[in-house]
Amino acid sequence: MDCVLKKASQHAVVIFSNSSCCMCHAIKRLFYEQGVNPMIYELDEDTNGREMECSLVRLQGCNPSVPAVFIGGKFVGSANTILTLLINGSLKTMLKDAGALLALISD
Repeated sequence: MDCVLKKASQHAVVIFSNSSCCMCHAIKRLFYEQGVNPMIYELDEDTNGREMECSLVRLQGCNPSVPAVFIGGKFVGSANTILTLLINGSLKTMLKDAGALLALISD
């Protein structure tokens, strides 16, 4: 768990993903389209991926463990939570507060 939390705290937005997961791809794309450059850890390509995946399952209490999104070092949720935050407008605020998204002059 320490490894996951340490990695999650080192960047404004961190996504734990699986390179073959379509929902992971969609969530990564969503962040790129918001103007965010997240740090992405592909668990299926990492030597510690299995250990990190087990930690994410314990953290979330559910499976599948990916995508798992951290903003400002805090676990936000998986795809459903991120899409909900996008729709209700909270995601943009969270990204700005974490320093992942610069405030636009027109805001």
